[in-house]
Amino acid sequence: MDLIEKMNWRYATKRMNGTKVSQEKLENILEAVRLAPTSFGLQPFKVIVVEDAKLRERIYNEACKQPQIMEGSHVLVFAARKNVDQQQVDEYVNLIAKTRGLQVESLNDFKAMFGGVVSRSEDKNFVWTARQAYIAFGVGIVAAAMENVDATPMEGFSPEAMDKILGLDEQNLSSVNVLVLGYRDAENDRLSKVKKVRKTKESLFDFR
Repeated sequence: MDLIEKMNWRYATKRMNGTKVSQEKLENILEAVRLAPTSFGLQPFKVIVVEDAKLRERIYNEACKQPQIMEGSHVLVFAARKNVDQQQVDEYVNLIAKTRGLQVESLNDFKAMFGGVVSRSEDKNFVWTARQAYIAFGVGIVAAAMENVDATPMEGFSPEAMDKILGLDEQNLSSVNVLVLGYRDAENDRLSKVKKVRKTKESLFDFR
């Protein structure tokens, strides 16, 4: 199946059957998330991959009472940095230099471009970092479809409770979205057999 076929096949799965996603497929999805584009390439977020049944039960009871949390195979929590500081910028610039065999000093002009990011208020910084997390989140959804793995994107959860459960505050992180991976329970998911509803090309795109 090609990309368009996969995108027609996927939907926000409402009930899952408990079948585990293979390690190979999981690694491919996570690698696609890792390779997703972000502004400056900074990746100011972390993805917490939750498989443990007891931890998923706690997430279900305290943060997100949706059945996929328990029925799915893995719960991916995308957590954005609350703010970007100079230390993270320095670490990133050093990584670029190491990866590409460059002198750190040769990247000074690039490093200076982060000045406006570091000086922003925490609120504005978090809006920006959350947007970067959403890019990777979208890539993860597509990657899951390409692996024939069902996925449920979620925003309907308590970030405060999720952050507490996963200890995100201590890491200068806050959860922004959740992606549950698994396999559809076609018999109990009414949406598994209905047609996808999307705007027409004519109403969605404005060609000029």
